[in-house]
Amino acid sequence: MKFKILRFKKLKSTNNTAIRIIRSSNFECGMIIAESQSNGRGQYGRKWISLKGNLFVSFFYNLENVNLTMEKITKMNCMLVKKLLSKYCKNKIIYKKPNDLLIQGKKICGILQETISKLNQKFLIVGIGINLIKNPKISNYPTINLNDLINRKISKKKLEIELKNIFEKNLKKFIIMQGNK
Repeated sequence: MKFKILRFKKLKSTNNTAIRIIRSSNFECGMIIAESQSNGRGQYGRKWISLKGNLFVSFFYNLENVNLTMEKITKMNCMLVKKLLSKYCKNKIIYKKPNDLLIQGKKICGILQETISKLNQKFLIVGIGINLIKNPKISNYPTINLNDLINRKISKKKLEIELKNIFEKNLKKFIIMQGNK
């Protein structure tokens, strides 16, 4: 599975853009990247605070050959993002249900999954927000960013490509494995 990169300067939401692209194109899969987003969404209708310079991406793909529950897909997607962060940070990364990644008890990443249907086919959208250079101040919910955590800057574009490669490699293996059962 190869994700076509669709890059934007500013969006309301990478997930909303993925929905629009699925409905208006023939793409089976893609990766939406935004430099900034003005109305990012989190779990349970909450707003995702999108500070410029952080990572905002949404992957989308057809679920036709995927035979897993959404709970297992959610955990798999969290583990793929955790795999990326582990390349840079040696601290323990905790997966907090339903969709957060924490380091030192502080939120560094949130993942929002949605499914939509188009012509009797189901698509999954996986929105990922990573606090790369800034972290929002949220009362009663400590946050952290990767640059402060490791005391150095990481190229956002490099992180985007590495995330894309991790998703492609692991989803391809998984989908082929499922297809052979």
